[in-house]
Amino acid sequence: MADLSINFAGIKAPNPFWLASAPPTNTGYQVQNAFRAGWGGAVWKTLGQPIVNVSSRYGAMNYKNHRIAGLNNIELITDRSLEENLSEMKEVKRNFPNHALIASMMWETREEWHDCIKRCEDIGVDGFELNFGCPHGMCERGMGSAVGQNPDVAERITAWVKEVATKPVIVKLTPNITDITAAGLAAQRGGADAVSLINTINSVTNINLQTMSPSPSVDGLSTHGGYCGPAVKPIALNMVSELYNHPEFKLPISGIGGIETWGDAAEFFLMGASAVQVCTAVMHYGYRIVDEMKTGLSDYLEQNGMKAPTELTGIAARKLRRWEQLDLNYKIIAHIDPEKCIGCQLCYIACEDGAHQSIALQSHTRVPKIKEEHCVGCNLCSLVCPVDQCITMVQIPNEAGRLTWPEHPANPNRVSHSALT
Repeated sequence: MADLSINFAGIKAPNPFWLASAPPTNTGYQVQNAFRAGWGGAVWKTLGQPIVNVSSRYGAMNYKNHRIAGLNNIELITDRSLEENLSEMKEVKRNFPNHALIASMMWETREEWHDCIKRCEDIGVDGFELNFGCPHGMCERGMGSAVGQNPDVAERITAWVKEVATKPVIVKLTPNITDITAAGLAAQRGGADAVSLINTINSVTNINLQTMSPSPSVDGLSTHGGYCGPAVKPIALNMVSELYNHPEFKLPISGIGGIETWGDAAEFFLMGASAVQVCTAVMHYGYRIVDEMKTGLSDYLEQNGMKAPTELTGIAARKLRRWEQLDLNYKIIAHIDPEKCIGCQLCYIACEDGAHQSIALQSHTRVPKIKEEHCVGCNLCSLVCPVDQCITMVQIPNEAGRLTWPEHPANPNRVSHSALT
């Protein structure tokens, strides 16, 4: 049987599924309900000087049958006092001593960081998450992503926290940056025990075409917000893998960004994470989604002969290569199964107008035909096909002369590999 319990940077939890610091972790009532539902840990909604939030706060990008493909959030950190938050956190930890309770926070001065760290340790939290990622409202005040985008400042504040913290320190990274590895390495230099990523992405999700105002609307006006949900998962997976694969980066990673299912979580593990955090899916579907996550991940591990989630960590990330290291001699072409084809001809339209004109229509049937001599194996037809496994990609021998990247005809200047590294 797979054992889902983890030890993440010294923080123990019954499973790797944690709630991210966000509206679902705003109160003790919510976090205790989450733990009863089966979540292994929770990162409390960010502590700091209480703010006044606006109304409304959320906008969404919907895509086809997915009601919330991406959520735009302009809500800020806690609007409650530190004393009120600490009182509820203490109660949660007393009632659920074996679950991971992480205090997220952001402050301006060294003294404020020190004071909050000490007070959180007094009530028994299991660790800290430094919010260097909030992309709206707080960054304009010199906190949040304003810190995460400046490696020197991020390193300095992390070091401030490590001066007094005896519990593990996680640094939450902003994706609103050119090079995520620079931010991760800054956290590592500052003494962080782990990192979490990604925080939300700067966004404006949609415009109301009747009022001609961005959403969410606050008395007819709006602001850029933080984008999260399924739509950000590809960006998050890439950034997690970039850090995991960096030769100088050695810290464990908590993966965040669009996780809704056990499969999403497994992908983050495969790309380098050792734990995961969830927010938008809970806001959409509720705490009970963790049941399927735990069961699905456990079954997947057993099917692959693994006993712990961390056995997955990095397997896929280690298969990422620079483009010029890919095999130019590997060749695939599309194959259409006529028994499964429903004759929609979407593959023909996509290939004819958007790809390589490698599919032909036939007069006697609505099943298109692959022009094998022209097919470049781009996968587009299989991606637009609405029928699972109707179009598959089949490997064939490449009869052209053997190619390597520097000698490729598209690169007449023959750039040496040493010049690229």
